[in-house]
Amino acid sequence: MQPSAKYLYYPGCSLKGTGIAYEESLLTTFRLLEIPVSELPDWNCCGATTYMSVSETSATLMAARNLALARQTGSRDLLAPCNACYLTLRKSQELVQKHPQIAQAVEQYLEQAGLPRLDSVRVRHPLEVLYNDVGVQRLRELTTRRLQGVRVACYYGCQAVRPYGEVDDPHQPTRMEEILQAVGVDVVDYTLRTKCCGGPLTGTIHDVGVRLNYILLKEAMRQGAQAIVTICPLCQFNLDAYQAEIRKQSGESIDMPILYLTQVVGWALGGGFRELGLHRAISGRKQVEQWFTVKKEAQTYV
Repeated sequence: MQPSAKYLYYPGCSLKGTGIAYEESLLTTFRLLEIPVSELPDWNCCGATTYMSVSETSATLMAARNLALARQTGSRDLLAPCNACYLTLRKSQELVQKHPQIAQAVEQYLEQAGLPRLDSVRVRHPLEVLYNDVGVQRLRELTTRRLQGVRVACYYGCQAVRPYGEVDDPHQPTRMEEILQAVGVDVVDYTLRTKCCGGPLTGTIHDVGVRLNYILLKEAMRQGAQAIVTICPLCQFNLDAYQAEIRKQSGESIDMPILYLTQVVGWALGGGFRELGLHRAISGRKQVEQWFTVKKEAQTYV
C-alpha cells in the first residue's frame, strides 16, 4: 500500500500512448493548483470497447481490479481522465450494485486475488474535479495570462456526460465553457458538443468515422472557432489525426488545433509549452506555436 494522496490517478491505456499530452497537461495543471496526485499502482486496462462488447463480465472484472487497487491504497477518489475509462469504471460499479450475479462473480474474483471490496471509491473526471473541487472563481484568481484573440469550441464527446450526469449535464453541458471563460478564453456556441466523433469507427468502418470527424470540424469552423478543446483522448486523436485525410477528400482547408482542456487551463495558470504537451499537436501546429509560445513581453498578464 502506497501513501494516500488527494487523488489517485488512473491513466488507462490512452494516456500512456496517443494521449500522452493529456497526461502531461493534467499532471502539470494539478501541480500548479497544488493538488496532490499519485498514479494508481499496478493498474490494468479498464476493459472498455472490445472487452465490454465481447464479454461484459470479463470487462467488469478488469474494471473491478482497478477499483479494488484504489480501495487498497486508502484513497477515496480515483481520477479517470479518459472518457471511456471513466464510463467503464462507473458502469462496472453500477453493475455490481444492481446485479447480484455480477456482484458475486466480482467478489469471488477479488477474494481470490487478495483484493478488498469496492466500497468507498469514487470515480472522478478531471472536468468535474476542476469545477467542483477547485471552482471557477479559484481558477479565475490563479490565472496569470490570457489566450486573447482565440475562439474555441468546447467538445465533451458522448461518454463523459451520459448516462450519469455527474461530470456535467447530459444534454446541455456548460462546465468546460465556464472554466475556459474564467481563465480568459472566448468560447463559441457549439451545439455538437456531445455528438459522437466516430471513436473506434475510424479503425473499423473508416469512412463513417472520418465523416463524423468532418461534421464536427466543419461545424466548429462555421461557428467561428479557431480550435476545439476536448476532455477525451480518443476524441482528441480522431479529430487531430485525420484532418489531412479530410482535407484531401473534401478539398477544404481544415487545419484546426485540437487541444485538451488541461492544456489551455494549465497554460493560463503559468505552465510551459512542452510540459503541457503542446508540442505534440498534429493539426494546426503553427497556430499552437503562435498562441502558446509568444514572447513574454507580448503576453497579456492579469
